Amino acid sequence: MTPPEAAAATIRLLIVDDQPVIRRGLSMMLGAEPGIEVVAQAADGEQALALAMLHRPDVVVMDLQMPRVGGVMATRQITAALPQTRIVVLTTFDDDELVFEAIRAGAQAYLLKDSSEAEVLATVRSVHLGESRLSPAIARKLVDQFRFVTAQASDPQPVVAETPTAPSQRQTHSALEEQLSEREAQILDLLATGLSNKQIAATVFLAEGTVKNYVSRIMEKWHARNRLELAMRAVSRRPPAA
Repeated sequence: MTPPEAAAATIRLLIVDDQPVIRRGLSMMLGAEPGIEVVAQAADGEQALALAMLHRPDVVVMDLQMPRVGGVMATRQITAALPQTRIVVLTTFDDDELVFEAIRAGAQAYLLKDSSEAEVLATVRSVHLGESRLSPAIARKLVDQFRFVTAQASDPQPVVAETPTAPSQRQTHSALEEQLSEREAQILDLLATGLSNKQIAATVFLAEGTVKNYVSRIMEKWHARNRLELAMRAVSRRPPAA
């Protein structure tokens, strides 16, 4: 008989893609793995939301360009309705605007369809545990974008009268940084390089559970929804490359 712990550990998966061959292929590949159950398949974002509400999956593997309702809108709707459900974007598109829109919508991972089977599987498992993953090409886009934003923020700005209820973006950002301890800042910087909790723990010689607690504390301080948002902010803290 399967122990309750093992049964509880099963990752319930929803596959969303408008191409039947890809949808079925992903379902067969991931569903054959131990500890993973594909509970449903959807051909567009509208079906994805309906099936997510019905099955309440742990993880959704989401395409972006689909008829009726696209993947970005479906991601936004599902994460709003089911905060515990994690979204893995798997798409052929690496357009800058799509990348940033998907992340802002709440995606925990963004992979391209040329990713290996092992990478897709590892991403599904890590996202279920609260990690975030990006394809290397997508990570470079984020680094470039946030370096650009940081450079813009460093330019002199006109002095604008402020009210206590509407602080400037720069003041808010500085205040958030000041809340981090030296250890928290160290862990945040390692998180921004894409390391998992286990890898960070090995690097700083702490227990994995301790690192997890640090990450949760930083998320709470910065009011971040997920690790990916933390990583994006961490990149923005670094000075532009010389």
